[in-house]
Amino acid sequence: MVFTLKHTLTGLLAALLSVSAIAADKEVVIAYQDMLVPWRYAQQVNEVAKATGYTVTYRKFGGGGDVIRAMASGSVQVGEAGSSPVAAGLSQGLGIQVFWILDNINDAEALVVRNGSGITSLQQLKGKTIGVPFVSTSHFDTLLALKLAGLNPSEVKVVNLRPPEIAAAWARGDIDAAFVWNPVLNGIKKDGSVLISSGQIAAKTGDATFDAFVANTDWAQHNGDFLKALVKILAKYDADYRHDPAAWVGTTAKGQAVAAISGGKPEDVAESLALYGFPTVQEQISDTWLGGGKNGGVSKSLTATAEFLHQQNTIQSVLPDYSIVVNPAYAKAALGQ
Repeated sequence: MVFTLKHTLTGLLAALLSVSAIAADKEVVIAYQDMLVPWRYAQQVNEVAKATGYTVTYRKFGGGGDVIRAMASGSVQVGEAGSSPVAAGLSQGLGIQVFWILDNINDAEALVVRNGSGITSLQQLKGKTIGVPFVSTSHFDTLLALKLAGLNPSEVKVVNLRPPEIAAAWARGDIDAAFVWNPVLNGIKKDGSVLISSGQIAAKTGDATFDAFVANTDWAQHNGDFLKALVKILAKYDADYRHDPAAWVGTTAKGQAVAAISGGKPEDVAESLALYGFPTVQEQISDTWLGGGKNGGVSKSLTATAEFLHQQNTIQSVLPDYSIVVNPAYAKAALGQ
């Protein structure tokens, strides 16, 4: 009996450990930022957890650089980050892959100068103080803007401030200008003016910026069904917004969810959403974005970004091929391909 009981207990323990392992495997931490985008509604109603059976924990971060660092630490498996911090993380050997374009930034990020500063051109930024979250798409565009103006970054005081810190520094009068996104962007525009936007910089330089969803590569290999379900939800709400933007204003449940999760004001939601571009699933998997291998839009953008950051001594090396970390498979699955 002792032998039988021993083996029974051993079997029960093994079963419990197996169940525990399965439960642990179905947990995920998703990092997000304060961008006002349609999928915030899915976050509020916990749609991902309901669709997948996973325990989903959302953690808010102040910038893409913080998200990339959290992913490097292993505390986050999936996250939102801009093309600049993604390029920097990949170039430093971080094992992540880009699987969805959250948004084409367009004019949703902009360089704003304080009213009364006398700054009316990029050249007049010389000697001024600019607040920007370092290793973000805004930081990348700030450096591009200075290059367009023929200014060396050393000729301008560029200070590392997260969006809430930018708002506080702006209110105190500590900075002359800031490159940032909403909801802080709308706040500082009330007593400032836009000098140049990310979309305008992209038009002048050919270097477009975007926000992407990235996943830990090892984790993704074992959780592909989760990522397929997540992509379907992302695509669903992007399509809903494109079909009926009026359903996403601050007086609707969806618009209020965007404001609540992002930390913005309901009255700013409609204007903020209109500044972004939300690619369709067909566009996502095309050469414009995730498709095309080395010639795909995301691969070329990451390469150009990394090369520029390397020139600025922000990163030490550039990968020979960024297409190997761009994965359109989950977006294709959303189309049944």
